[in-house]
Amino acid sequence: MFDLTPISEWLETNGKPAIISGPCSAETEEQVLKTAELLSQSGMVHALRAGIWKPRTRPDTFEGVGEIGLKWLQKAKANTGLKTAVEVANGKHVEAALNHDIDILWIGARTTVNPFSVQEIADALKGVDIPVMVKNPINPDLGLWIGAIERVHKSGTNKIAAIHRGFSQYSESKYRNVPQWEIPIELKRLIPQISLICDPSHIGGKRNMIEEISQKALDLNYSGLMIESHITPDEAWSDREQQVTPDTLVEIFASLTTRNSGVTDPLLEHNLEELREKIDAIDDNLLELLSTRMNVAEEIGRYKGQHNMTILQTERWNEILQRAMRKSTEKGLSKDFIQKYFNAIHQESINHQVTVMNEQKKSSKTEQNS
Repeated sequence: MFDLTPISEWLETNGKPAIISGPCSAETEEQVLKTAELLSQSGMVHALRAGIWKPRTRPDTFEGVGEIGLKWLQKAKANTGLKTAVEVANGKHVEAALNHDIDILWIGARTTVNPFSVQEIADALKGVDIPVMVKNPINPDLGLWIGAIERVHKSGTNKIAAIHRGFSQYSESKYRNVPQWEIPIELKRLIPQISLICDPSHIGGKRNMIEEISQKALDLNYSGLMIESHITPDEAWSDREQQVTPDTLVEIFASLTTRNSGVTDPLLEHNLEELREKIDAIDDNLLELLSTRMNVAEEIGRYKGQHNMTILQTERWNEILQRAMRKSTEKGLSKDFIQKYFNAIHQESINHQVTVMNEQKKSSKTEQNS
């Protein structure tokens, strides 16, 4: 059971989405202070973020300026009043951040995958009242994400948010990290009190995708955004393609539409409820159709069993899938959705056929032994 304080309270957003922004990496004192000054002047940013320690895939690459960067953040906070946020990957990072009056910590995707590292951070947080944001693990593993949140919560803090930064995928994609929106949505269903923060910089990997991804997050009622901002992004020491200037950040915010999370007008609520009832009726029909389809699949399984045929008929499956894909466009459905939907139906059909054929086999053996 989670008892969590929403990010809107610990960042005092006055009902607006929380905005956390700053450079991917703190590079120089001048860069940090200037970025903080411009972000503060925008009037839209609630906290300044900057990477101090940078976990990199390969050695001999820029891995952050280290503890000296915390002093720059201290000075930026004193100059602008912005709260500060840094990524931590171990207990020593936590201790150093606390010693420099950092306001918010976040656990990165590479750390979330390691329960030992998360537990070390959680142990270092015991007795400390500081907000912690937990990024999703690199791979789409909801259990790991929840486990990291649980470990932090057990340390005694109830100021926890989840950062959605997308998931790695081996195949090519327009995203740097594919969003797989269904995973954070499921996290929110399982932990309704959690504040969801979207990281469009890491999801898109390119600055021209930030606006689109940010709007999608706000449409899904996310509590805030974490966007990387740099005074000269094309000269950044890391992730230059996904950072924007503070001026561009203001332009992006101006283009975004914040939706109402609730409906207070009785007429609007009535109209919405009528549409929801239609959805419920359609869902009931879908379930009936799926049940009927599985009944037919069982008949096919019995037929295959009687004639000693294999369950998987690749040519037939390809025929079904290609037919569905052809129809998807005219029905206004994406091919990606149809692929996932029919794969799930196909797997369930196989499961039903396996059950039927195993029952036939068992029944046949019983008759032979009797």
